[in-house]
Amino acid sequence: MTAPARMSAAQARRVAIAAGFLDGSVPGERGRTGTRTLERAVERLGLLQLDSVNVFERSHYLPLLSRLGPYDRTALDRLLHHDHPRRPRLSGYTEYVAHEAAVIAVDDWPLWAWKRRQPMRASDERWAAEHASLIDGVLAEFAERGPMRPSDMEHPAHERLPGGWWNKSDAYWATAVLFRRGALVTAGRRRFERQYAVADRVLPAAAQVELEREDAQRILVARAAEAHGVATLDDLADYHRLPVKDAKAAVDDLVDDGTLEPVDVEGWGRPAWLWAGARRPRRVRATALLSPFDPLVWHRPRAERLFGFAYRISIYTPAAERRHGYYVLPVLVDDELVGRVDLKSDRRAGVLRVQHATIEPHQAHRADELAARLAPVLEEAAGWQGLERVEVAGPGTWAREVAGALPRV
Repeated sequence: MTAPARMSAAQARRVAIAAGFLDGSVPGERGRTGTRTLERAVERLGLLQLDSVNVFERSHYLPLLSRLGPYDRTALDRLLHHDHPRRPRLSGYTEYVAHEAAVIAVDDWPLWAWKRRQPMRASDERWAAEHASLIDGVLAEFAERGPMRPSDMEHPAHERLPGGWWNKSDAYWATAVLFRRGALVTAGRRRFERQYAVADRVLPAAAQVELEREDAQRILVARAAEAHGVATLDDLADYHRLPVKDAKAAVDDLVDDGTLEPVDVEGWGRPAWLWAGARRPRRVRATALLSPFDPLVWHRPRAERLFGFAYRISIYTPAAERRHGYYVLPVLVDDELVGRVDLKSDRRAGVLRVQHATIEPHQAHRADELAARLAPVLEEAAGWQGLERVEVAGPGTWAREVAGALPRV
């Protein structure tokens, strides 16, 4: 057996950044993007992870900002049929639990048939069995009335309950079961609430074909390899949250057919694979704010392995225990994660607030230089949000330098 090719840690970082086209490799002028460019970017990522936190901006908008610059968010909304003025309908995109909750292409619906067939958690299966007639009744209402939000249901079990988002009606939970099983599909969103439709009424015939588990997972692992460029087994499994043993079987097949090449990456201490089509740039030029749910960093062990960057978003951390703020975005400069900023869009005041700014300790000697790289990106993000200026409003080991790099008001 031939020994795996050797790859330096720096080269692995550059391969990963280029594979995620964070190096500016998407065709077109930065900030001037049409529908096809958005489609191409989503296609390359494979999915956009969704999250409801809106303190800076919702997560699914941010990976495209990092790669395309300040694009028109309403163009993405139209593409995904979000807050669409017309009757809800299935566009070229829907949603599924494809990492966590995520936007996927309708054409990719067959890739998840195996997951829709497998049992949910035992407690969810028990609930579904106990409420089988309710679930059937909710599905019948969607079949009769057409696409709508769960909040628009008229089912008797859909009573309005006090207590916030976690206190949902039984009819609401029935829609969650039907979505997980694939009986309902997402046909856009309104005010960030899913609008569901009966799957076999709206899915095109090609999307209703079911792939075998092994075939689908081989495709998903190949896509993860393309998106990562170079990756370990757990990186490849995590991209679509596949069981590791299933991902390993797919990796073996992809090595046999030449899609993946085994490599030994300096410092990783575990087997890795290089996608056959990966670019290997000698250097990359990039400056970007990364969503906490960006594919480059969403698998925290990979972020630490690639960049030595121990990362936590902190939105689920008690305030007293937060070290770097609340909605913490990693800062990419060239081929390194050099720091992190906690951002808040204060829309009433027209200000993008940097509530915390921290530089990685080994980058402290470059704090001024790196702040000068970050400042234009912060200004660009503020303009994209319709805000007038950026203010450093909080503490951190990088706050003084970032404030100094911003234009004086």
